[in-house]
Amino acid sequence: MKYGIVIFPSKKIQDYANSFRKRYDPHYALIPPHLTLKEAFEATEEQVKLISDKVYEIAKTSSPVRLNVYRFGSFTPTNNVIYLKVEPVEELERLQQDLQDSFDGEQTYNFVPHITIGQKLSDDEHSDVYGSLRMKEVKFDETVDRIHLLYQLENGSWTVYETFRLGKE
Repeated sequence: MKYGIVIFPSKKIQDYANSFRKRYDPHYALIPPHLTLKEAFEATEEQVKLISDKVYEIAKTSSPVRLNVYRFGSFTPTNNVIYLKVEPVEELERLQQDLQDSFDGEQTYNFVPHITIGQKLSDDEHSDVYGSLRMKEVKFDETVDRIHLLYQLENGSWTVYETFRLGKE
């Protein structure tokens, strides 16, 4: 089964992201807006219990994370993905690195904190949409105190397996 580790931003940020995702993200119905900390990986039911224990240990020694969403960005020419850029603050980068170091497997891409709002766009559509969005002002600043271990259902959608509070109990 596939698993992943994410941060879900506040409803305010999710509503803003979804106002674009409805049109530009074919995964809109499969997962809410999120910031990926550990990309999708395969694990058995037995392995996920150990993974959950590792994530719990990392979460309890990690500080809550500030999410400063401050502009639109794009991964072009690598991918025609448009996203909300999240400032790479120290707590966020440390949390992501701790999670990455605790699991086998390579990262496909370097960690760029973001919330995807559009993907799988044609070159022309990407150019048009990104050209207009990057002129918009974006300003959200909040602190999140939870991370989530998700699993993928047979229909391709993702749901929460377990939630972990950041910081000492």
